[in-house]
Amino acid sequence: MDFELSDDQRAFADTARQFAQAELAPHAARWDAEGHFPREAIAKAGELGFCGLYAPENAGGLALPRLDATLVFEEMAAVDPSTTAFITIHNMATWMLGTWAQDALREQWGPQLASGSKLASYCLTEPGAGSDAASLVTRAERDGGHYRISGSKAFISGAGSTDLMVLMARTGEAGSGAAGISAFAVPADLEGISYGKKEEKMGWNSQPTRVIHFDNVQVPAQNLLGREGEGFKIAMKGLDGGRINIACCSVGAAQGALAQAQAHLHARRQFGKSLASFQALQFKLADMATELVAARQMVRLAAAKLDAGARDASTYCAMAKRFATDAGFMVCNEALQLHGGYGYIREYPLERLMRDARVHQILEGTNEIMRVIIARRMLEDDAPDVIR
Repeated sequence: MDFELSDDQRAFADTARQFAQAELAPHAARWDAEGHFPREAIAKAGELGFCGLYAPENAGGLALPRLDATLVFEEMAAVDPSTTAFITIHNMATWMLGTWAQDALREQWGPQLASGSKLASYCLTEPGAGSDAASLVTRAERDGGHYRISGSKAFISGAGSTDLMVLMARTGEAGSGAAGISAFAVPADLEGISYGKKEEKMGWNSQPTRVIHFDNVQVPAQNLLGREGEGFKIAMKGLDGGRINIACCSVGAAQGALAQAQAHLHARRQFGKSLASFQALQFKLADMATELVAARQMVRLAAAKLDAGARDASTYCAMAKRFATDAGFMVCNEALQLHGGYGYIREYPLERLMRDARVHQILEGTNEIMRVIIARRMLEDDAPDVIR
C-alpha cells in the first residue's frame, strides 16, 4: 500500500494551490460579504480542467480518478470552501450528464460544462423530501416527444445563476418509491421555471441558494438521462462521489485553518512569551493535526475504493463524509479558539472557514444519515468485510 502521491498527482495539487492563491484568496472574503457568485473565477478554473475533472472525455472532461479530484478540491477549499463546494457540485452534474446523456445532448452541453463556460446545478432535494429523497413528488409526465415537469426543489446551489439543471423527478406512480424516479437535464431558462428568493445563509455565501418551481415545464424526451426509473440509482451513484467531494472541502477548510493557527501561535505573544511555547496550546495543535491527517486518509481511501468499483465503496464514502466533515469543523473551531477574539472578526479568515464548513455536516446526506448507512451495512450477514 503506497500512500505517496505520484508526480502527476503532485502537479495537479500544485496547480490547484497556485490557482487558489491567485484567483480565490484575494477575493474570497469580499465574495462572502457581498454574496457574489464568481462565475469569472469558476470559468478560469474550467480553463485548467477543474470543472470536468472526472467527467468522461467524450463530454470534454479529463476522466480523472476520484482520488486525483480530491487533491484539487482540497487545495482550493483551503482558501475558499464555498466556491470550491459549488465547483464540486458542478463537477458531479457534469459527470452525470457525460455518463448518462444521449449522444446529441452530451455533445451539446458536455464541453460547455466541462470548460466552465456553462454551469450546472443539481436538483434532488425538495421541501418535503430531504433525507428521504426517495419520497420526492416532483412529477415528469410523458407527452409525445416531451416530458412535462411540475413541482419544486429546495436548497439548490447556484439556482438562478446556472445554465443547466440535473433534476430528479417521478415518472412512476405515486408511492412507487425509488423505482419511480428518473433523471433529466433541464435548461435553466425554460418557460415555466421560476426561482424563489436568494436564501440568507450562515455560510456558502459566494454561491446563491434558492427554491426552484416547475410549472408544466416542457423538456425534450431526449433530455432523459439513462432510462426511465433509473434516476434514483443515478442520484445515489452521484452522492457517493458528492460525499467524498464535500469531505474534501472540509479537509481543505481544516488545512487552511490549521495553517492560520500555526502562524498565529508563532506571531502572537502573551505573558512575555510566544503562544507557541505554551504546552497546552501545543497539545491542542497536535490534536488538530492528527484529526486532519486521519480525515484526509479516510477520504482518500474512500475515493480509491470508488475508483476501484469496490463493493463496499458506498459505505466507505459515508464513513469518510461523516468523519471528515465532523473533524474538519472541529479543527476550524479550535483554530478560531486559538486566535482568541481575533478569530471572531472578519479581518481574519477563520470565522469564514468555520461558517462555510458547518453546512458540510448537513448536505449530501446528514451525518446522522451517514450513520444509518454505515450501521445498516454492518448489520448485514457479510458485515465483517466492511471493516477489514
